[in-house]
Amino acid sequence: MTEANYQRSLTAVLRHEGGYANHPADPGGATMKGVTQRVYDADRKRRGQSPRSVRYITEDELQIIYRQQYWDRIKGDDLPPGVDYVVFDGAVNSGVAQSSKWLQRAVGVRDDGIIGAVTLAAVNAVQDHDRLIADICNRRMSFLRALKTWGTFGKGWTNRVNGVLATGQAWARGSVGPAIPVDPDGSAKANVEDAKPLPSSGAADAAIGSGSALGAVGVAIEGARDALAPLAGGSQWISGLVAALVVAGAAVAIGGVIWRTLRKRRAAEAAQALGLPAAA
Repeated sequence: MTEANYQRSLTAVLRHEGGYANHPADPGGATMKGVTQRVYDADRKRRGQSPRSVRYITEDELQIIYRQQYWDRIKGDDLPPGVDYVVFDGAVNSGVAQSSKWLQRAVGVRDDGIIGAVTLAAVNAVQDHDRLIADICNRRMSFLRALKTWGTFGKGWTNRVNGVLATGQAWARGSVGPAIPVDPDGSAKANVEDAKPLPSSGAADAAIGSGSALGAVGVAIEGARDALAPLAGGSQWISGLVAALVVAGAAVAIGGVIWRTLRKRRAAEAAQALGLPAAA
């Protein structure tokens, strides 16, 4: 069944990948049936052949690349039905290491991006493949949302992953699965190198300082308050203004702390999605 699983998985992947594409915003560049020009050039060089446009990739070359560089590297023959396709599609779209990490995180083993005996043992211990597939796809979506190209390709990627989820779960249950949706924007490559910069606490720190002192806005309010304080006793209006400045200063400090906390939380969430250390 392993060869049959590979062929049906490849057929599904190619439905998403389509034919030739060279979208200016796609970091993969020129691509034919999911194979980028860079990958094609490297494969032909390994086989002692001169480079040529990926438009002219042959069926034999396509099979070699998908089998050796994707399916074999994710250990597709050793993964359960449905899970094999989900990891395979992720590898084609975002790289073998990234897709392998989604699987490894989902089964709770070290996410080194290399599927080996430890990962396979953990996968085989999972009884609920439906849930495992959903977990992998959720991690994939979190990763995609953290990419700079999400605004351009987000809808296409979402349609693709939803289709992968439905098909993978159907295959895991032994069903044929639904018709595979086709969205041209879903074929854009989604690599970790294209991640948005992680949010930092710098902007909030500029507003409130490093935590103990007020930043520029707070200092200005504090200065005005101190200048007016000696005059407060002789004027009800000035006393009210000083009180307002005290409240404003406190609001700036509290607001800045909340802002910095939220930014740190967003940074941690983005780092987790990308598998990167959070920014300071």
